[in-house]
Amino acid sequence: MEPPEDAGDRILTIPNALSVLRLLLVPVFIYLLLVADAGAWAVAVLMFSGFSDWADGKIARLFDNQSSRLGALLDPAVDRIYMIVIPVVMAVDGIVPWWFVGTLIGRDVVLAMTLPVLRSRGLTALTVTYIGKAATFALMSGFPLVLLGQWDALWSRVILAIGWAFLGWGMAMYLWSGVLYLVQTAMVVGQVPRRVAGRSG
Repeated sequence: MEPPEDAGDRILTIPNALSVLRLLLVPVFIYLLLVADAGAWAVAVLMFSGFSDWADGKIARLFDNQSSRLGALLDPAVDRIYMIVIPVVMAVDGIVPWWFVGTLIGRDVVLAMTLPVLRSRGLTALTVTYIGKAATFALMSGFPLVLLGQWDALWSRVILAIGWAFLGWGMAMYLWSGVLYLVQTAMVVGQVPRRVAGRSG
């Protein structure tokens, strides 16, 4: 959702505060999992981050005075940080395999390589697709469930299986959304002329 025209200078909003809090929790998660070996607290951080991510978007959509251009940039940026940091940290801890992490990051690297092409056509990014949003939701739901599934108990093994189901489905949608973005990029290249340097419009 695009922020209204008068939202450019808004900084102190609830969604922005939640996004900053999520960003500050990234090093907390790393410390809890890799240093303190506090898996339960690490799960709590991921669950709170997931809830706050949903909440800041909901608040920004419901209240016009809570949307901002900063939030439109900050929220997806924090999402990308989480999508890199969480799987890498969990791979370092031996919870998820490195090939899984490499596939996720590789998809993002490929899409990042299309940004200069889009900018040469006057675009900063493509519109986020629903399948991309669903993929992010599935992955961000699956990671805490897999982490919660590391205990030696029947309930934990059941949660682990559910978590990997989320991650598998999320990975499939994440890759498919990447293909869709590449198709959109190809359509932009074919339909939108390259901007000439030093000339606006």
